[in-house]
Amino acid sequence: MRRDRLALVFSLLFGLLVVMALAAPLYAEHVANTTPDKQNLTGTVVVDGEEVDIVTPDGIPVGPTWGSEYLLGADINGRDVAVRLLYAARNSMFIGLTGALITTLLAIVFGIVAGYYRGPVDWIISRAMDVLWAVPVLLLGVALGVALTLGGVRIGPLTLDAGSLWIPALIIGVVSVVYLARPLRGEILQLREQEFVEAARAQGASGPRIMFSELLPNVMSTVLVFFPLLFANAVLLEASLSFLGAGVQPPDASWGTMIDEGINVLITQPALTIAPGIMLVLCVLSLNVVGESVRKAIDPRARVMLEQ
Repeated sequence: MRRDRLALVFSLLFGLLVVMALAAPLYAEHVANTTPDKQNLTGTVVVDGEEVDIVTPDGIPVGPTWGSEYLLGADINGRDVAVRLLYAARNSMFIGLTGALITTLLAIVFGIVAGYYRGPVDWIISRAMDVLWAVPVLLLGVALGVALTLGGVRIGPLTLDAGSLWIPALIIGVVSVVYLARPLRGEILQLREQEFVEAARAQGASGPRIMFSELLPNVMSTVLVFFPLLFANAVLLEASLSFLGAGVQPPDASWGTMIDEGINVLITQPALTIAPGIMLVLCVLSLNVVGESVRKAIDPRARVMLEQ
């Protein structure tokens, strides 16, 4: 991967986004002197030596003010856009990463079990995947998001409140499982007939041991290739769900909620929508480029072409 300069550039860019997200509390406390949810409808800020309202009586927020606390301006509630943008990055990346991990774990289990046991087990899992594949992901995500965010979720002793960030992460993790489960099932169907699997059976290895000790290591390259793409897809899906009101719930910020809030003042203050939109594009683009680089590094034919 070190030979792929484009991937290195986007890897550094994604690393920068992660650092910015992790530094959100430091920026809010020591630079902006505010919090992501603190409203300031009646306050003022100095712009070019002149004191102006953070939010005018007409409801128009102040725009980007270089050299002041409101670096990217304020939203319609007088909240600091730069602070909310960094906290939105934390929330969006957390949901994206958690959703991708949930997708990966579920896909590994379903894909390996279906491919190894075949028969009725494979039929049941495959039909469930077909149903999931037939329903548009965004429509299914919105339906689940609306249902779960209204009443919360209870999983055994664990209770998730209606506004919990785990709810959109769980929804994204479930609705995206088919993207990885199907390729893994196909690989397992081929691998289960290989000699090393027959040797493990001859030695008395159980089904679970063969699946997760013999077969799983042989499909990890596929998992590694898909994971950055699943991460990018989860971030994009979270933004879509939050934009439609079925993801992150106010007052928590995400790139999707910020874009939704900025739509109402797009003409007067375009930065409210453009800033989170740019962050979203850079994050998704970086992950896709890194995922493609991982594929080239793992694929022998692509690796030879890259070396040439």
